Amino acid sequence: MKDGTMRADIHPGLEVRIVLKADQRSEKLTEGIVKKLLTNSHLHLHGIKVMLEDGQVGRVKEIIE
Repeated sequence: MKDGTMRADIHPGLEVRIVLKADQRSEKLTEGIVKKLLTNSHLHLHGIKVMLEDGQVGRVKEIIE
């Protein structure tokens, strides 16, 4: 399973697990479909920030194959 640190691995329509800002301490993951990428850099150690189709925003922790 890929992590979400490389922007090239993530695209709209991809199923991912993200950590929301409010859940950063607990590391609770939220599953959803990527609507758009919000991080412009090609690499981010904490995960690429995305918006899910339901409007939630967080950093990708896992890409669901």
